[in-house]
Amino acid sequence: MACVHDHSCEDHDCSSDFSLYKHVDLSKVSALNEAIPGSVKSVFRSWEQRLNSSEGHLESNEGDPELLVFIPFTSDVKIKSISVVGGADGTSPSKMRAFINREGIDFSDAQNMQPIQEWDLAENLQGVLEYQTKYSRFQGVGNLTLHFPDNFGGDATQIHYIGLKGEATQLKRDVVATIVYEIMPNPSDHKTKADGGGGLSHVE
Repeated sequence: MACVHDHSCEDHDCSSDFSLYKHVDLSKVSALNEAIPGSVKSVFRSWEQRLNSSEGHLESNEGDPELLVFIPFTSDVKIKSISVVGGADGTSPSKMRAFINREGIDFSDAQNMQPIQEWDLAENLQGVLEYQTKYSRFQGVGNLTLHFPDNFGGDATQIHYIGLKGEATQLKRDVVATIVYEIMPNPSDHKTKADGGGGLSHVE
């Protein structure tokens, strides 16, 4: 379902307060089949700058419109909606498929795996459409992979902006990993040593 921006953004979840842009781990964002390596990083900007593509855009290799975009976050997030601004003349993506918390997905995986949600996209050149997620499925998202399998007939697919709305948790990703490690008991710390003369418990 797409939300059309015919309202005041100050009264809805459209303002920069709900943007997840600042929680995207931009240094680790990547894309498969991008014509210019690293250009995917240019599509992540603040909501107010969504139509400003002066720093470049993401484009697939000519003759192959498929794109796969990997988006890691610096903390777990909850994603409410996704906005995609594509290119003109048939180069906008026509479909979007989402996978969460799956690293290293390639095109074969994306084509064969069941996405957590998929959308048919409209040509959204002015950034006025947002696609709502099935919110209960987009909780605790550490990374998001977006698969764009096709476009509206152009030789290549262009994406000028990807916007994500939602909330971030307070825990950073590396802190979460540390906590999980600490609460897992290490069996080697709790073994009983047998030294031939009866069992002596290993005292910590």
